[in-house]
Formats: sequence, structure tokens, C-alpha cells
Amino acid sequence: MNYIVSIVGRTNVGKSTLFNRLVGRRKAIVHVTSGVTRDRIYGNSEWNGVQFSVIDTGGFSVLTNDVLEKEIRNQIFIAIKESDIILFLIDIKIGILDADREIAQILRKCQKIILLVVNKVDNGKSIYSDTDFFRLGFEKYYYISAINGSGTGELLDKLIEIFQQAFLKQKENILENQSIPRFSIVGRPNVGKSTLINSFLNKNHHIVTNISGTTRDSLDVFYKKYECILVDTPGVRKKSKIRENIEFYSTMRTFKTIEYADVCFLMIDACGWKKQDMNIFRLVKKNHKGIIILVNKWDLFHKTNVSTQEDYECLIRKKIYPFDNVPIFFISAKNKDGIHDIIPMAYHVLKFRNYRLKTNILNKIMLPILKKKPPTPKKKNKFITIKYCTQLPSCTPKFIFFSNFPQYIKKSYKRFVENKIRYHFDFIGVPIQIFFRKK
Repeated sequence: MNYIVSIVGRTNVGKSTLFNRLVGRRKAIVHVTSGVTRDRIYGNSEWNGVQFSVIDTGGFSVLTNDVLEKEIRNQIFIAIKESDIILFLIDIKIGILDADREIAQILRKCQKIILLVVNKVDNGKSIYSDTDFFRLGFEKYYYISAINGSGTGELLDKLIEIFQQAFLKQKENILENQSIPRFSIVGRPNVGKSTLINSFLNKNHHIVTNISGTTRDSLDVFYKKYECILVDTPGVRKKSKIRENIEFYSTMRTFKTIEYADVCFLMIDACGWKKQDMNIFRLVKKNHKGIIILVNKWDLFHKTNVSTQEDYECLIRKKIYPFDNVPIFFISAKNKDGIHDIIPMAYHVLKFRNYRLKTNILNKIMLPILKKKPPTPKKKNKFITIKYCTQLPSCTPKFIFFSNFPQYIKKSYKRFVENKIRYHFDFIGVPIQIFFRKK
């Protein structure tokens, strides 16, 4: 769950102090001088096993003609738009100012979850009655001291509660629409993701330019011909290459899209398999999604006669080994070459992602193989046998093998078992999880 929390408020109310408290380190500059934070700063936080992102913003100035203040305000609006929850921070020592009331009016129009956080309650005593903060129009507020951490536990508990409720709601929506598969197109910037969707739909549905990063948000399109949802995503850059905060938000949206996709089309440029392509491949695999690799702009690459299609495919499969049972298409999204079999293959991958093997068939095929070639133990005088196997009742293929000494089975043997399952039962383009347990 990649949820985003933004801290918003006027200058010098303790936003950066709270940010440092939540991320667990002094990442944002804290000073008594107001307006120190100008650019948005983001970090990662975790509470009760749930991870989320936190955004520190500059001080909110509602009415100003200063160029710098306008730019800070524009960045805050972007942070608000991309956030799931907004922490509206005010200072209990100064009380409610007109600027706080104006910020509250702006935030209410955003239709986001807003938690009013009253900061600098350092001695546990409130100098205002409970009715004072209700004037801002929020149902509940939280007393905290960002500098010493008091009250932040209750605030974090509330954040996690909201995240879990949102996750259940998203899961319900997915279950309601599970008859409509979601196919997401992911990859580095400027590899042709939007062009491919336009070619599928036979119209210019998405903006396409030569400038990398044109697509800034995940865009869903219903593809009537195959009754599926195609999702165009922003290009995923390396962390070191993310120069704008908006690119960070775009990357977060792509991660969310992968989480709720059924099959991902990893589009790469025919000029070569890059390290970032491998990173995205691992991300899709980590989320246990079906995957198809699309080598785009092959018409341009082939003219250079640098390599044949077979050599290039062999290179990719070596890079992604041991999960090399992945469909690979060589296409030209612009010319619509080689794209017509992609969606039918996606349905084929989706079929195996949801496929369940009968236990008796699985044991009939796998046990003789494992008996003929048993695991080599890590320790001497340990003869390992596998007695029984079954597929777990999960939404993705997971297999459990029961053994007398599962703790001594090497990772290489797990890859061997996975390869045998793929050889006999296909599972093309689908990540498989193998578990060994004590009988």
C-alpha cells in the first residue's frame, strides 16, 4: 500500500519537526525562522508494519503577490492533489489566525481526508477550550508535540486505521469489477506506452510527444473490443534521475497501478535492456502479477542490423532468469506492427495466474521427479525427502512441499522445482511461489 500523507499549514507551526518525527530522522531543516522549507520534501514512514510516504510542504501563504510564495503555494496544491490524507497543522500557542481559517476553507474544497493536528502541546495543558478548534469546521482534532513526540502515537494509529479501511474498500471495488481484467503498461519514460494505447484504440486518446515524462498520471481506458481496462502509466525513472517532485508522485501512481493490475506489459526500448527495466520487472514479480515483455521500436532497431530477434530474446531471458518463461513481443507501437496478439496473450497469462492444479495430478507428476533427484542437504548426514505437495488456495500460484528437513533445502533446489512446474504445467508469464514446510 503506497499511501501518501501531506503536512500542510502556515509558516512556523512545526511541519518540518513533525515530518522528521514521522520519518525517524532529521531530513527537513528546522529553524525558528519562518519560511525555511520551500521545496516539498518526501520520506518514508512505518507504523505497526504499515509503510507510507510523508510529504513536508512549505508554509501556506494565501494572499501574496511574491513570485517565490506563489511557487511554494503551487507546489502545496500539487502535494494536496496527490495525497490520500492531509495533516492540517496549527500552533496551539498562537491560536487560530485568519490564515488558518482561510487554509481550512481551501482544504475543505479538496475533498480529501483531513486531520486537524494541534501542535506544540508541550506541557499537556490546552490553553483553549475544545470549542475553539471546532470553529475551523473539522469533526475531530489531535493534540501533539512534534518536538517530543507526545500524542503522535494516537495520530499514527488513526492514519493506519484510515489506510486499512481504504485498502478494504479498494479490495471490494476490485472484487466487484473482477470480471473486467486490468492490463497496465509500465516502463521507462518515452518507450511508447501512450502510443501503444492509441494504436490499440485506433485514435489519439493520449497525448504523445518526444519529450519524456509527458504522461504524469495513471490513465484508465476501457477497451471495448476485448472488454478489458488498459492503464497507461508514467515512466519510472531511477531514483537519482527524479529531479521534480511531481515525478515522484507519478512514480508512486505507477506503483499503485501495478498493485491493482492483473497483467503488466513491460515495454522496453529496442536499443537495449537497461538496469531500470530489470528493476521494473522485479517490482512486477514482487507483486506477483502476470507479465508480458514488449520490445518497442523494433522497426528502427532492426535497420541497424546490430542483432537478430532471436539473439535479443535470448539476452532478455538470460537477464530475467530463473523467471524466464515470459512472453516476449517485438513490436512497433507507432506502425501497429506485432501488437494484435498482445491482448489475447494477456488473457492467456491471466488464465494461468488464476489456474488451480488438482492435488492428485500435481503429486502424480512432481513426486517421481523429486524422488529421482532429491534435495542436496546443507548439512551432512541429513537425507531429505519430499512426501507431499499441494497448491495453496490463493489468488496467485503458490505451492507448498512437505519435507522432513525443509530448513536444509537450498534456494537452487527451489528454482529447480519451479522450473519443473513450469515445464509440465506451463504458467507462462506468471510468478510462482514455492514453500517448503515440515511434514
